[in-house]
Amino acid sequence: MDPILFILLAVALGFKHSYDADHLVAVSNFLARSTSLRKTTLMSVSWAAGHMATASIITVLLYLGRDAFLRDVLGPLEIAVAVMLIALGLLSLAWEFEILPKFGHAHRHRHDEEAEHEHVHVHPRPYRDHGAMFGIGIVHGLASNDELLILFVSALSVTSLAGLILGVAVFSAGVVIGMISFGLALSYPLQRWDKRRVRRAVTIVAAFLSILYGVLILLGFGGFNPFR
Repeated sequence: MDPILFILLAVALGFKHSYDADHLVAVSNFLARSTSLRKTTLMSVSWAAGHMATASIITVLLYLGRDAFLRDVLGPLEIAVAVMLIALGLLSLAWEFEILPKFGHAHRHRHDEEAEHEHVHVHPRPYRDHGAMFGIGIVHGLASNDELLILFVSALSVTSLAGLILGVAVFSAGVVIGMISFGLALSYPLQRWDKRRVRRAVTIVAAFLSILYGVLILLGFGGFNPFR
């Protein structure tokens, strides 16, 4: 295959792959709360890095081990994705409705002539969001690599390990571009409106979709991608 065509196809396939519904509903639980487009971009990259870290390793192992590895290891991982989606949705709702405590530290002070009282301050730690997104990407990367191998061997006619590694690298670039584009498309309107009710509505919808999609996966639903 012509190298330029190979690169274009691999990027396009990576972009498409990033839009699998289980990817979108999972990351939306975090991206809906993003406070800036820069943070959204970095969180999207964190997810893509986690996804492709495991995707790269397992796709190579699949290429070398083929059916035995696929049958014995990868099958149950779809269940892990479903459980993760349900857990993310429930935690997102619990956080939104303040069922779970927002951890912070407390100190006492007074305003003018008022009686002394206590305030709890929560200091956000951005690295926690990035770490969570990276972890979500790892789980997604563990569960979707049979499709990657089929794409490389069939659509791109990869016949060597070196070609596979190159394909995964270029594919990964497409995944990054796809997730960043989705993240910005979701966050940009929220940044402009900056309305708490709108943000809360998006967060609740994302949480319910995450739970619903997780249940559908457990029931054997085959998945959805808007570019299919």
